[in-house]
Amino acid sequence: MQASHAPVVDLDLRSFAKNDTAILGSIKITLSPAETLALVGPSGIGKTSLLRIIAGIETGFEGDRRVHGKIAMVFQEPTLLPWRCLRDNITIPTGVDAKTAEDALADVGLAGRGSDFPAQLSLGQQRRLSLARAFAVKPTLLLLDEPFVSLDPALADEMILLFIRLREAHQVASIFVTHVVDEAEKMASRTIRLAGSPARLVL
Repeated sequence: MQASHAPVVDLDLRSFAKNDTAILGSIKITLSPAETLALVGPSGIGKTSLLRIIAGIETGFEGDRRVHGKIAMVFQEPTLLPWRCLRDNITIPTGVDAKTAEDALADVGLAGRGSDFPAQLSLGQQRRLSLARAFAVKPTLLLLDEPFVSLDPALADEMILLFIRLREAHQVASIFVTHVVDEAEKMASRTIRLAGSPARLVL
């Protein structure tokens, strides 16, 4: 069917400003189904703002944004509910049932841990939980904002391999922000860079 080949993301951004400061200029992004796009650039350039525009969180921009299907997002910090068990950390934000949550935990190597609490997890395991929560909703588009920041290189490599396995299993389109060139090379089929003021794409 032709619809299955329609872009997951079609963004034609003209400008984005905050507090009268221009942050983003003219940016066009098209993302195909199952494609992974890396978004790189220096700190403070506007990468997270661009990701939030694509997610629909940031609305004060000039331009056109079209996203087809369900969106899930993984933030820099795990953003967990410390007073709820791992299973609840998936079911409450997403609305999926307990069985789906347990399956999602198993997919990221946390099988049988559903009754544990986030404080019982290492940082790497908390990031696994964040991935489990995102994939549990079976998204069409997955947005990741420096998902492996603060992890040592060996653990980051382990998380990259986990992400690639889950991405292939779910055939999800994804955009991720990173400062690490090696991550972009390993994870993405295409890399774009933000530069300038206001920021624009440098291919």
